[in-house]
Amino acid sequence: MSNEITIYFDSPKIFELSNIKPLNGVAGLYFIFSQSIDIQYPFDKSKLLYIGMSERKTNSIASRLSGHFDGKSKNIGLTNYRKIEPLLFTYINFEMLRSIWEFRIEDLESYFLLDFVDKYGVYPICNNKTGFEILKNTLSTSFKIDWEYFN
Repeated sequence: MSNEITIYFDSPKIFELSNIKPLNGVAGLYFIFSQSIDIQYPFDKSKLLYIGMSERKTNSIASRLSGHFDGKSKNIGLTNYRKIEPLLFTYINFEMLRSIWEFRIEDLESYFLLDFVDKYGVYPICNNKTGFEILKNTLSTSFKIDWEYFN
């Protein structure tokens, strides 16, 4: 038996250091997206550029986002999109899902990425990993992800 839980995203924040700093010590997933540029994916358009993760509080969402912000992450796509327009981000605090998700954050990230591929046809344009390991676990929870948020 599997329960389906709908995932809604928090209000978008402007991708700048003053909005990133409060996420110190927070582990979870984060989503970086464009304000106005629609990316034409094979099945649909979306403003979503990147899905990322922080698996530990010590390497928190704040430190991962800061790395993308100052270019230390070497994600050239995000750096170049940011040259064109201010980006936005939102995140999911892993603590909020602990009671319903029994696997690792890495598996949750894979779930979101594969769900995105299912709906849009490819990985988000700035995610340059390929061949994510498909979950071999039996999921007791499935998520209905509000991808429309990024349209």
